Amino acid sequence: MVGASRTILSLSLSSSRFTFSKIPHVFPFLRLHKPPSRFHHAFRPLCAAAAATSPTTETNATDPDQLKHTILLERLRLRHLKESAKPPQQRPSSVVGVDEDSINRKKSKKLFENFEELGLSEEVMGALQELNIEVPTEIQCIGIPAVMERKSVVLGSHTGSGKTLAYLLPIVQLMREDEATLGKKTKPRRPRTVVLCPTRELSEQVYRVAKSISHHARFRSILVSGGSRIRPQEDSLNNAIDMVVGTPGRILQHIEEGNMVYGDIAYLVLDEADTMFDRGFGPEIRKFLAPLNQRALKPNDQGFQTVLVTATMTTAVQKLVDEEFQGIEHLRTSTLHKKIANARHDFIKLSGGEDKLEALLQVLEPSLAKGSKVMVFCNTLNSSRAVDHFLSENQISTVNYHGEVPAEQRVENLKKFKDEEGDCPTLVCTDLAARGLDLDVDHVVMFDFPKNSIDYLHRTGRTARMGAKGKVTSLVSRKDQMLAGRIEEAMRNNESLEALTTDNVRRDAARSQITQEKGRSVKQIREVSKQRNSRDKPASSSPTRSTGGKTPVRKSSSFSKPRKASSPPEKSSKPKRKILKTVGSRSIAARGKTGSDRRPGKKLSVVGFRGRSSSARAS
Repeated sequence: MVGASRTILSLSLSSSRFTFSKIPHVFPFLRLHKPPSRFHHAFRPLCAAAAATSPTTETNATDPDQLKHTILLERLRLRHLKESAKPPQQRPSSVVGVDEDSINRKKSKKLFENFEELGLSEEVMGALQELNIEVPTEIQCIGIPAVMERKSVVLGSHTGSGKTLAYLLPIVQLMREDEATLGKKTKPRRPRTVVLCPTRELSEQVYRVAKSISHHARFRSILVSGGSRIRPQEDSLNNAIDMVVGTPGRILQHIEEGNMVYGDIAYLVLDEADTMFDRGFGPEIRKFLAPLNQRALKPNDQGFQTVLVTATMTTAVQKLVDEEFQGIEHLRTSTLHKKIANARHDFIKLSGGEDKLEALLQVLEPSLAKGSKVMVFCNTLNSSRAVDHFLSENQISTVNYHGEVPAEQRVENLKKFKDEEGDCPTLVCTDLAARGLDLDVDHVVMFDFPKNSIDYLHRTGRTARMGAKGKVTSLVSRKDQMLAGRIEEAMRNNESLEALTTDNVRRDAARSQITQEKGRSVKQIREVSKQRNSRDKPASSSPTRSTGGKTPVRKSSSFSKPRKASSPPEKSSKPKRKILKTVGSRSIAARGKTGSDRRPGKKLSVVGFRGRSSSARAS
């Protein structure tokens, strides 16, 4: 038995010596000391294993303590050799820190520094050079490669982030590749790409971008939208076409009349998809998709690719999209449902005693003096008419944009508003102008605060587009202060503004108030019970005289006052001061609420939350 153990130890020692001799060549920084020779006299070389039964070996291993000590040291040495023989995974702490910082910097950088890295063709790159666009945005870095891989995706990013180019550039390149590989050609009435937009204005905007790209990429696109004569559109469809941009109702009308067919549609785009589903375009979209889905079921058909574009995506709309487009992939940027970084947001609190129109005038005067273009948002038509009439009386030229203005007149008003040399710098509008319009606006004013955070995001998206700077000012009435406070707090913390509505905020406030009242009542009950226990304890511990076995009766007069004090504390007669929650960075305080203090024609004092007045700011 002893000879067998010695044989095993001699084998391990020989192998360990071999490993140790190789290690310094790989790891020159290791300086392992050889074990003392006195621990090796009991072991024999590998060639002497056969002589384990010799008498000399047995006599040398007769000391068990020395053998145990030798085995222990050998195990420790082998463990040290194993650890030193591992690959150098760990580095000094400074090197590891540099590596982690460099990784974090790489993650924080954009995915691509230019459009050439995205794999776009020379024709498409020529169009970008003509547009003077060099660096792709975040949604373009995410969306262009996904679309070029022929995936059906949902592109979600804030307004003014370049979503139109994010889907037009790859689709144009895919059409050119189909011409080279599949032999597809431009045919009359048979478009290969259809772009559906909720409004005529957005259709015209997308059509202008497509036309600018077509000068270099060589494809033909036409505009088919409502509000225009149908005869010229029929003539355009009878020519060879590649792309059709328009509204769902007018495109379905041309399909029903035989002016357009589904046969070659390979790419379908729904721009402002959330607006379409919110505003009742769902039946028309399903009617348009039905023939395409039936065609895709045929064995030889290659199907079609769907791209949905949106600036906001609520939970309800996302559920509807997943039901209609099964298997679609959602791609979102980090700025979705968050405030625009380049825009300044001011919330002006109105106490209710001042004139709201006068407050609007004081907000507009500094911007109009600088020559800035301003949009004033209202919730209703009556409010929009009142604002337009008031500004006209104060010699401020305006143009209107709401549902009762005819489509042709709306287009004309937008042209006047965009004209740099015109005299109409102020656009009074409703939420109809909050989505899909690419306008160069310097200042957005919300005369009526929106009912939810999604509308707030769409309104603010009219300014600070494509990296430009802008300003947003909201006039907040008492009924809107809770919602405005939640939105302002979320923006300060860089949180998402999804699903914040007036009803939700009020419901949450009511729940918190009920919880506070419950906690306050429980606290009062505990205090009252504590007072009773503290008063009853000394009374029970006081010595009592013997009354012949009868229980002593307490006099009511001696305990009348303490019992009265043990009742719940009465409410203080001092009237409580009403506390108004601050809503944002600025506020308007009503001065002189009584009729005697207000003077007709007196300028309203706008006082910010930081203590600055608007008059001082204007000067």
